[in-house]
Amino acid sequence: MRIVTAEESVAGIRSGDQVYLQGTAATPSVLLDALVARAPELEDVRIVHLHAEGPGPHLRPEMAGHFRHRALFMGPNAREAVNEGRAESVPVFLSDVPRLFRRGFVKLDATLVNVTPPDAHGYCSLGTGVDVNHDAIDAARVVIAQFNRALPRTFGDSFVHVSQIDLAVEVDVPLYELRPPPPGDVEHRIGEYVADLIPDGATLQMGIGDIPTAVGMAAHRKKDLGIHTEMLTDAVVDLVEAGAVTGRRKEQDPNVVVTAFMLGTQRLYDFARENPLVQMRRVSYTNDTAVIRRFRKMCAVNSAIEVDLTGQVCADSIGYRLYSGVGGQLDFIRGAALAEEGLAIIALPATARNGTMSRIVGHLKEGAGVVTTRFHVQTVVTEWGVAQLHGRSIQERARALIQIAHPAFREELMAFAREHWRA
Repeated sequence: MRIVTAEESVAGIRSGDQVYLQGTAATPSVLLDALVARAPELEDVRIVHLHAEGPGPHLRPEMAGHFRHRALFMGPNAREAVNEGRAESVPVFLSDVPRLFRRGFVKLDATLVNVTPPDAHGYCSLGTGVDVNHDAIDAARVVIAQFNRALPRTFGDSFVHVSQIDLAVEVDVPLYELRPPPPGDVEHRIGEYVADLIPDGATLQMGIGDIPTAVGMAAHRKKDLGIHTEMLTDAVVDLVEAGAVTGRRKEQDPNVVVTAFMLGTQRLYDFARENPLVQMRRVSYTNDTAVIRRFRKMCAVNSAIEVDLTGQVCADSIGYRLYSGVGGQLDFIRGAALAEEGLAIIALPATARNGTMSRIVGHLKEGAGVVTTRFHVQTVVTEWGVAQLHGRSIQERARALIQIAHPAFREELMAFAREHWRA
């Protein structure tokens, strides 16, 4: 392992190479900027990553021909490039991404990561993002690291030894922060409905956004909750500080919060810094349905763009326009459904576009992707109530979902259901 400048660290990347980039809060911006600065001398360098925070300089229109992004999960900064054809989206479960690297379906010439400086024993921490990074490190011909003093040292599966790193650049760069807007009245009502379903002692999986934040706020009154999730946010810090999360009743990994990556504010990163309560794990563990189902009261809360009257969930596109990715939704929905007293919940506002469009629909938009099938969906929640779909017929599902649609659209939806399913 050699300490070099940022320019020297990426000098060996060649045209046609495929490079993995660590994502979310820990996107290695110094390394990425140095690589993008070489654009005039490079052609067709493929950059693979999950959602990566930051401006995404490799995604700018003038980078076409030099860099081509392959999104394993699409963040807001990549949507325009993907939908304009300058980048590509790969539909894949988050739990399957490590296998893509291990089995060579996605071959990596280099991996760029953001780690803490090594300790006295030569171990660096991946900080806020373990997820698939160990697998990307193992698969790459060259591993290039930022030794970032601003990155929090975290525990669990977080450690990488300097013997696994080829080149390193010493930096002190703040992590990217994301602060969701405060929940509105609609989100608070959804949060209350979801919290009413969550029993004391449940193990929770939640993502980021105003609905998970509202669920977290409403769940403050619960006791002995546990956390086993792919993504950690400030909402979990609030639950820990409120005394609602203790992890005492978790069937495995008791008394600790388990996550694969985190994204939020500096408060979250400071909370995780050298905190034994927070255990970082690979997604091959956090998102394994065989692991998830072991929690007796596993409760998975996920969102959607729209849900049709049979229960099909679109969460990754708006019609043909790609929006995000499959991620871990189905990993957790299925794992929770298989748990002995599990709850698999899809939560979404009943309308979009300032109330002019229903998100409970007769049929999904043309081109819309089904992320969670109607065979997997159990419970759907909007601000108008809770629809229990598990074990119900198509006609019963349609009637239940219409009852939680916005009243302005119920008559139209009922007419659709009568025409197509005699509901």
